[in-house]
Amino acid sequence: MRRRFQKPRIKNKGGYWIAQFRDLEGKKRKVSFGPVAKTKKVDAEVKLGRLLEPLNTSLAEPTPDFQFGAFVRHVYLPFYRRKWKASTAITNQERVGLYLLKPFEERALRAFTRESLQLFLDEQAADGLSYSVVAHLRWDLRQVFRMAVCEGYLLRNPAELLFVPREARRPPTRRMTLEEVGLLFSVLELRERVIAGLAIVAGMRPGEILALRRSQVANGYADITQRIYRGRPDTPKTVNSVRWAALGDGLSALLRNWLAMLPEQGGEAWLFPSERGTTPILKDNCWRRHFRPHLEKVGLEWVNFQVMRRTHSSLLADLDVDPQVRADQMGHTVDVNQNKYTRSSLERRRAAVNQLEQAIGVI
Repeated sequence: MRRRFQKPRIKNKGGYWIAQFRDLEGKKRKVSFGPVAKTKKVDAEVKLGRLLEPLNTSLAEPTPDFQFGAFVRHVYLPFYRRKWKASTAITNQERVGLYLLKPFEERALRAFTRESLQLFLDEQAADGLSYSVVAHLRWDLRQVFRMAVCEGYLLRNPAELLFVPREARRPPTRRMTLEEVGLLFSVLELRERVIAGLAIVAGMRPGEILALRRSQVANGYADITQRIYRGRPDTPKTVNSVRWAALGDGLSALLRNWLAMLPEQGGEAWLFPSERGTTPILKDNCWRRHFRPHLEKVGLEWVNFQVMRRTHSSLLADLDVDPQVRADQMGHTVDVNQNKYTRSSLERRRAAVNQLEQAIGVI
């Protein structure tokens, strides 16, 4: 649908000032500007004008004087929301809103330079933001300004050459040893042992674990078709994430013990229900109440779900399991498995250099 310059009228409907307009995707929107008894019509018209200004401006010839905030809200986000998964859109919008829109809301697109944007990233790193967050902000800025160039608002992208500062904080990527894994299982209750087993032995993500229903775990496998994101069912993270994950004989036995303790509610019942029974348990609540207190007592307070999943991949690598098998089990590609999750143990490194010494034979 071709959009036109909009100048809708404000009408008194049911005692409220109401206006109807179309957004950038052509969808009809109704907005209330307050009760007639407390709001002057002229004030409501001013509010409507501010609301429509970026929409109508975007219909005009693109200009570098267009404000960053208006461009992000009314051009960039509406377009990319059609591409992103719901969970990705939530995360990206929150990050852009918190770190980019607040400082740059009213700055004109022409006012940004490579140096000013790099200085911004430097400041974020100096303030303690992690490498991951700063890297995502760099990606956001490059995407926003690439679109501004493509749409004709700018001639060049000031964010194209940005880099993540060396000072950006990189948290340690730790993994557990076999002894630490055994210690972890020894201090947990049955339900948490099953959850930890699905993470460490089966390599599943926490959202995938908590999204399981009773019918999805049988015959030594877990049928992963959804995940829980912020308490709500969602599709798996990637295309590769839809998979059958092997469970192992010991984990399957542990799982059967857990199922025997649950009330029989049919195959569609949650495998890890909340107290109400109609929803799955929340990851953060479960970790804070049932995992952390036990792990702190034995010095494993640094362990989290990411450490468990990294441990799964690393221990399989120590056992010389094929990289493709590891990747298929975890639901991603081989390069991601090798570069992001797998860390070799010190024992295996020592064995490797001893093997090299023997091959050299002159040391």
